[in-house]
Amino acid sequence: MRLYLASTSPARLATLRAAGIEPILLSSGVDEEAAVAAAGPLTPRETVLLLARLKAEAVADQLVDGEPIDGFILGGDSAFELDGRLYGKPHFAPVARARWLKQRGREGKLHSGHWLIDHRASTSPATESAIGDVSTAIVTFASNISDAEIDAYVATGEPLEVAGAFTIDSLGAAFITEIRGDPHAVVGLSLALLRQLLLRFDVSWPTLWNRAL
Repeated sequence: MRLYLASTSPARLATLRAAGIEPILLSSGVDEEAAVAAAGPLTPRETVLLLARLKAEAVADQLVDGEPIDGFILGGDSAFELDGRLYGKPHFAPVARARWLKQRGREGKLHSGHWLIDHRASTSPATESAIGDVSTAIVTFASNISDAEIDAYVATGEPLEVAGAFTIDSLGAAFITEIRGDPHAVVGLSLALLRQLLLRFDVSWPTLWNRAL
C-alpha cells in the first residue's frame, strides 16, 4: 500500500520514515492565505482541516492527470492557537521574534489537520472516498527563556517556516517544557490519528510498512 504525502515538510517525512513508511512526496501548490480568506470565518480546527483537504485534493488532481496510482493521499496542515488567535508560519525574523516574546512562559494549542483520500484502484465509487480529522496538543513554553536565546533561535532561520514559529524535533525542543496530547500533532502528522483514519477504510497499519528500520 503506497502513501502519497501532499507535503514537502521534512518533519512529516521524518515522522513517517521513523514509523516504517516511505511516502511519495508531492507539493500541493495551494495558496493557503487565499484559501482561508475565501472561506470566511473559521475556527482553528476548521482552518487546518480545510487546508489539509485542499492540499490532498490538489495532489489528487495532479495524479489523475498523470500516472495512475494505487494508494492513499494524505494532506496535512498545522497552526498554533494562542489567546484564541491562530498563527501559521511567521516567514520573517521580526514576526518570529515577536511571537516568541508573547508565548514564552505560556501555553497554546497546536492543531494539525489531516485529510485522507482513498485512491486505490479497487475502491468502489459507492464507498466513502475521503475523511479527515484534527489532532491537537497543548504546548507549554519555558518561562525563563531569555531575549538572547530567542534572538539566537530566530537567527538560525528554523522558526520562520514552521507553524507557531517553533519545533519539537529540532532546535526549538529545549524551550518546550510540556506537551499534553499527541506529541506527533506538534510535528504536524499524528500517526495515531492516521491509523484511525485508515481503519475507517478497513486498512491495517502494517500494510503501509515499506521501509526497513
